[in-house]
Amino acid sequence: MASVAHGPHQRLTGSQKIGCFSSPGLCQLKWESLLVKGVKHKRCSIPSRGTRFIQAVAVPVAPPSEDSADCRKQIAESYGFRQIGEPLPENVTMKDVIDSLPKKVFEIDDVKAWKSVLISVSSYALGLLMISKAPWYLLPLAWAWTGTAVTGFFVIGHDCAHKSFSKNKLLEDIVGTLAFLPLIYPYEPWRFKHDKHHAKTNMLHGDTAWHPVWKEEFDTSPFLRKAIIYGYGPFRPWMSIAHWLIWHFDLSKFRPNEVKRVKISLACVFAFMAIGWPLIILKTGIAGWIKYWLMPWLGYHFWVTLPPAPHIPFKSPNEWNAAQAQLNGTVHCDYPKWIEILCHDINVHIPHHISPRIPSYNLRAAHKSIQQNWGKYLNEASWNWRLMKTIMTVCHIYDKEQNYVAFDQLAPKDSQPITFLKSVMPDHA
Repeated sequence: MASVAHGPHQRLTGSQKIGCFSSPGLCQLKWESLLVKGVKHKRCSIPSRGTRFIQAVAVPVAPPSEDSADCRKQIAESYGFRQIGEPLPENVTMKDVIDSLPKKVFEIDDVKAWKSVLISVSSYALGLLMISKAPWYLLPLAWAWTGTAVTGFFVIGHDCAHKSFSKNKLLEDIVGTLAFLPLIYPYEPWRFKHDKHHAKTNMLHGDTAWHPVWKEEFDTSPFLRKAIIYGYGPFRPWMSIAHWLIWHFDLSKFRPNEVKRVKISLACVFAFMAIGWPLIILKTGIAGWIKYWLMPWLGYHFWVTLPPAPHIPFKSPNEWNAAQAQLNGTVHCDYPKWIEILCHDINVHIPHHISPRIPSYNLRAAHKSIQQNWGKYLNEASWNWRLMKTIMTVCHIYDKEQNYVAFDQLAPKDSQPITFLKSVMPDHA
């Protein structure tokens, strides 16, 4: 966008991030330092030092300028995204987006719902068979399959919690509870907390699924700092285990009218542990418990650890906008087809955040409609190593201006794990 640059075609001196906001006759560009290191970037012909705002009168045109789109494309390439969406206009509401969807995507189909149960049960049984027959050197493949298959159970329970599995609500609660048992997830506590995640997606202090590290937390003590660096760095794919422990078993975190249902769910989980685990150990020993239950369970947590995106901001309640958070602040990520089948298309996540009442088997049809009507605002990616590297080495400490500051920016001496990840992780997009 040379027409608004200061100076004769000055160029960027480092990796930078762009967010574009448009209104009639005015183009405002906010540039911030990109936190990704070790990733090659093309350059845009706009100068920047730190954060600044550049304003210029522009001739109103329908499409965004080519330079603006080109810069978003470059940043998408840097992060491992296929597309970084344009900012959603503030006057767009959730009702506008929901009303644009075909009515059929909200319809519950019992045949399709039970077909998903059949897929998960059969694929999980096949996984256990593979574990029992595989030589030691093929066990990681068997664990990967079984962990992905049991993630399908989570998605079924997830649909039940959102009342998109069956028209019979008692049946939904029973199926949801049973689907969560192999994962040691209490159904009702998860449902209550997950509903708050949907109500306050990407809201500071409100989102119960994910939030960045606060600098005050990071500076609390050297021990906690190290734990945070390892947790949000090399152990990031399993951070949902900490979330599972913190959010779902503490009765004080729930409202009085929720506690009764929470206790029932907890009793079911503890009963499964008290009966199921000893039976596994009795038949196969402690090594069998690790082999048949723990390793697939860790595989499940790898898939459900939510990946943030460095260009998507968390907003304070007074700045938060529902449509921007759900449409513009949710990521669609493609995976290999077998993973999408076993996980019932939950990776097609944007329509699920537009309306959690859309059953998982209708998410693709809903996403196709959203692409047709709102496609330029979507954040889309295909799973790749560069994306994973970005998540594990960049999305760390909350910063109002930059969204995230990486650990090694603030505490380079303590951030050897992050430096190590940057040096050894592949950078293929």
